[in-house]
Amino acid sequence: MPREGWGSNLHTETRMWLDPANPQLNKNGELHHLLSLEGLPAGVLRQILDTAESFVGVTQREVKKVPLLRGKAVFNLFFEASTRTRTTFEIAAKRLSADVINLAINVSSQSKGETVLDTVANLAAMQADMFIVRHAASGAPYLIAKHVAPDIHVINAGDGRHSHPTQGLLDMYTIRHYKGDFTKLRVAIVGDILHSRVARSQIHALTTLGCPEIRVIGPKTLLPADVGRLGVQVYGDMREGLKDVDVVMMLRLQNERMNGALLPSAQEFYKYYGLTEDKLALAKADAIVLHPGPMNRGVEIDSSVADGKQSVILPQVTFGIAVRMAVMSILAGN
Repeated sequence: MPREGWGSNLHTETRMWLDPANPQLNKNGELHHLLSLEGLPAGVLRQILDTAESFVGVTQREVKKVPLLRGKAVFNLFFEASTRTRTTFEIAAKRLSADVINLAINVSSQSKGETVLDTVANLAAMQADMFIVRHAASGAPYLIAKHVAPDIHVINAGDGRHSHPTQGLLDMYTIRHYKGDFTKLRVAIVGDILHSRVARSQIHALTTLGCPEIRVIGPKTLLPADVGRLGVQVYGDMREGLKDVDVVMMLRLQNERMNGALLPSAQEFYKYYGLTEDKLALAKADAIVLHPGPMNRGVEIDSSVADGKQSVILPQVTFGIAVRMAVMSILAGN
């Protein structure tokens, strides 16, 4: 059976209306929605990262609020389970002084058969200003963005296997914070590349920001057939792929998205692709380790590495608040 690629992940309804012009930008080239990092210019990515820099200081103050979204209504529409993303979006919106509404999808009218667009239309009628959308279907945030009023903004908080733009951005912020210039870095992305919307966003962001060498490492069954077209170097051997890298980005095994047995066992995966101290020693001595979470210790990563001096996994979460504050403030015109 041929390996699945990334090119077929967008739903048909998304392909039907997605034209060559980037629907995320307004006529002035400014960010209007954040749906994907693919196609966004480097200037927009840097604007978000620079704005996030200013918000990191806010998160460290005793009073952690600024009035930039005062009077705005932000709706969290999480049709898929989440801990870090949902919580950090909620914290970010509240620190911007927005009114935050968390929709409990499992007890909403969705459970009674209402369509996603009807749900969104009713919430828009309640004077929503911004929707944060996570959905199991690739393309759902695009579909919503197509149908909302021009003054409403949509942020993709993860759609199927397609994209997770704010996770990609917070990963870029973390790398820039610790390593500086992207144009001098070797970055390895390790694990379940096939099912990872995070990996896709990371690759697009790294490429746009000028990273000269991006490596993807994983078993053949978890590598998209068309991953090479993104200009990355593909490695089946983790030890070879980690040699002399500056950044190691681990990914979670996404068992909920797998059809059939793609791996012999979690133990077998850990043996060959789990990040241990001896494998990490092949990277540069000052290499940093990232993981988007949730972590499966003893499957993707050893506890000694996750909690070790090269790990920046917890700072990633902290930076995520500032990055999401930046995205929301930019969309709101601040």
